[in-house]
Amino acid sequence: MEEKFVVNIIHRPEMVPEYAEKVTGQGAKEDISRKSLLTESLDIFKTQQEIAHKNGLKTTIQMTYASLFNEEAVNLAKEHHEKYGDEIALTLLGLPCKEFREKYKTKDFCIWMFSMEDKISIVNDVFEKFHDIFGFYPESTGSYYMDAELTNYIKEKYPSVKCAVATCWEEGPKAYHTCNNSWYTFMDGGPWAPWIPSKANTHAPAANKEEDSGIVAIPHLSRDLIACYDGNGSNFGTHPQNVLRGMIYKDGKYPYLFNIIDQYRSFARLNNGLAYNMMFVGPGWMNKMGRWEAPYELLKQSYEDGMAYYGQLKKEGKLEDMTMAEFADYYRANKTYEEPECALWKDILYGSKKQLFWYTDPYMRACINMDQGGALVDLRPYVAKLEWPVGIGTKHVTDASYPFLIQEKYRAGYFTHYAGEGTVRSAKISYKGEEADLCLCRTKAHFSNENGDRVLTLDPVDIEFSDLTLTVCTKIHFEEGSSKIRYERKITNMSNPLAKVSINEYMVACYGTTEYSEDMTSIKLDIKAQSGDKHIDYAYKCREEAVLGASLVSALVPPINTLVSMNTDKKDANGYVKEGYAFSPMFTLGYTFEAKNEEEYSTWLNLEKAN
Repeated sequence: MEEKFVVNIIHRPEMVPEYAEKVTGQGAKEDISRKSLLTESLDIFKTQQEIAHKNGLKTTIQMTYASLFNEEAVNLAKEHHEKYGDEIALTLLGLPCKEFREKYKTKDFCIWMFSMEDKISIVNDVFEKFHDIFGFYPESTGSYYMDAELTNYIKEKYPSVKCAVATCWEEGPKAYHTCNNSWYTFMDGGPWAPWIPSKANTHAPAANKEEDSGIVAIPHLSRDLIACYDGNGSNFGTHPQNVLRGMIYKDGKYPYLFNIIDQYRSFARLNNGLAYNMMFVGPGWMNKMGRWEAPYELLKQSYEDGMAYYGQLKKEGKLEDMTMAEFADYYRANKTYEEPECALWKDILYGSKKQLFWYTDPYMRACINMDQGGALVDLRPYVAKLEWPVGIGTKHVTDASYPFLIQEKYRAGYFTHYAGEGTVRSAKISYKGEEADLCLCRTKAHFSNENGDRVLTLDPVDIEFSDLTLTVCTKIHFEEGSSKIRYERKITNMSNPLAKVSINEYMVACYGTTEYSEDMTSIKLDIKAQSGDKHIDYAYKCREEAVLGASLVSALVPPINTLVSMNTDKKDANGYVKEGYAFSPMFTLGYTFEAKNEEEYSTWLNLEKAN
């Protein structure tokens, strides 16, 4: 398998960089047209471009609206396009400038938060201004997030656009809290690597041509897939100044930055030979006054070192630099709609030996935590292709996240309070009144691609009861194109070969986008069985139903248009559903049965669009 590591380096001449006005203003009255601010911003953009070109790397220059009014920025873009092959593109970041403020009478700058009417007006203004300046329309655009309605409009009105920066990975409540509850950009639940967004929802990849929005989407920065999940993503990524902001350096050295790049390189073997990395940089990060307690000299040096590493990889034939438009063409030529993206991420920051496995395809995004015995700890039902309008005038002014069914950071996971349960998919093993949850058994995973299934084979874990020991072997199958996850387990090495243990394969779930509970009363829990079906309309009454030999246990979750179910190949299994209560507003699906030594069984988790 030939391996290719592709990098997108994206610069934007942001004439009024985020944060920078307040920093360079030194207490003066706000003035985003101040000449010193514009001059410094342009100087930094020039420096960034120079560093990339010095290392033999081409860039995508995403012109901001403000930069389109600056003759020097425009001429630089034209010159670098001719001389270095840089792409001249257009970003929907960097809107604020004197002209924008005068027309729209607002300090809003996030395109997805405007009303649809204003989104259309802004897009038309920015794209037509770009055309007036350059004589053509851009092939690439982007923002921190682009909602589906916005993307669909841009593609219809400006069909030349083929690539966009479309979401910022795990930018949600965690980032909000670490920004002193002031950064209202909630967009959790999207892919961390390139994808083709569906017309219905930007986060959810298209399953076929009919769902295809017409663009290839790339993430805003390549993130650390453990550190960002556990904490604030803004501190952990392949943007050198992110690493400085996270204080992950010592004596002017930052090996962590190169470790992230190398870990992304390694994912080629998981994804049919393609590995991807990106860096998306505005000038605000190289402020002459310094940032994040780091002086300008270190800000600049870190950028030079990062570019030098990419440049060296290119010289060694280990990296290919592409513009965004070039990458969009390459991606479409080399990926199928249903082909998943996989990442087996190991901790490179804290030395914990922790592993998370991330999987995304048009039907789901899932995360498996090896520190919790291979438990499923994050699940987003992309199969629903949930339409989620965002911005002023919608139900979701600021919350662009794709809802979860399972999310350990916002809904507890296994380790919970003295009462109630957290969301997780795991198994419990019982013997003579003692119980062990596999969530308490740390393990490691090994990835393989078996006949289209992406398979995690976990190191066996040992369970010790008072008078019985045994080993549990687990394989987790992600079945391409099926919206199913199969847990295959085998019980081995029983100290008493004639003993039988009780197994409880379970899923505790809810729905939402933040820590706060949603209204669960529309949820319907069902058991299908030849002997008769059972049903619970969720009412926080702590009820439970079970049927021996159940063929399916399921939950219909209307607010996110999702039907989630479980089934097993154990014919004598007891299928059950449980309703939660107000203090523990979850629902549980599961199967209980007995297993003996050397016995194998499988349990499936299935996702469907509700209607």
